[in-house]
Amino acid sequence: MRVLLVEDDVRISRDVTELLVANGYIVDHEVDGEKAWFKGGTEDYAAVILDLGLPQMDGLSVLKKWRSEERLFPVLVLSARGTWRERVEGIDAGADDYLPKPFEMDELLARLRAVIRRSAGHAAPTMTHGEVTLDPIKMRVSVKGVPKSLSPQEYRLISYLMHHKGRVVPQQELAEHLHGEYEERESNAVEVLVGRLRRKLGVELIETHRGFGYVVGANGP
Repeated sequence: MRVLLVEDDVRISRDVTELLVANGYIVDHEVDGEKAWFKGGTEDYAAVILDLGLPQMDGLSVLKKWRSEERLFPVLVLSARGTWRERVEGIDAGADDYLPKPFEMDELLARLRAVIRRSAGHAAPTMTHGEVTLDPIKMRVSVKGVPKSLSPQEYRLISYLMHHKGRVVPQQELAEHLHGEYEERESNAVEVLVGRLRRKLGVELIETHRGFGYVVGANGP
C-alpha cells in the first residue's frame, strides 16, 4: 500500500520511512505543507502520516483543505505539541488518529494499520475470505492455515485487494500501490503479478472483471 509521509524532521522521516518500507508499504515523502497538500490532492494514498509543525503551510491547514476537497484517506497526525486542545482540534479537523512526539515506532505502525483497516470497514486485525487469511501484523498470507511465501509486491497486491474486499479495483489504482513514485512500470505488470499470485495461492480468490479491474469477495465471504 502507498502511504504519504509529511514530516520535515530528517531523522524522524528517515526512521519512519525505513520502518514502513520494511513492513511492506510504498512511501512518498514531503517536507512542507504546500507540496503535501498538492500531493494529497492529486495522488491516491491508503493513508497519510501528517506532522502539524510544517513550513509553508501548517499540518492542520493542510488537513482542513484536504477534507474540504473531500479527500477521504485516513490521516494519522503527529505533533510535538501534544496538548489535549490540539488533539481535539486535529480530530475535529478530520484526523483519524493522533500520536504525540516522541513516539514508539511499533505504536506508529499499529496505529497506521488500524486507521487503514477501519477506513476500509474492517474491525478485526486479520482478514479472511474463503480459505485465505491475511495477517497485516505478521505480514503473512495463509491458505487453510498454511503460510505462503510471497514477494513484497505479491503481498502488497493481495493486501490491497483484501482491504478493499467487494470492490472492483482498477489496474491503475493497483499499480499505484505496488510501485514507488519513480519506479518504471510495465504495462502488463499487474496482470502478470495477479497470475503469479493465483498460482501460489492455489485457490479461487481474485476475480478478473475485464476492462474494469480485479476484486476479492464479490460473491460473499
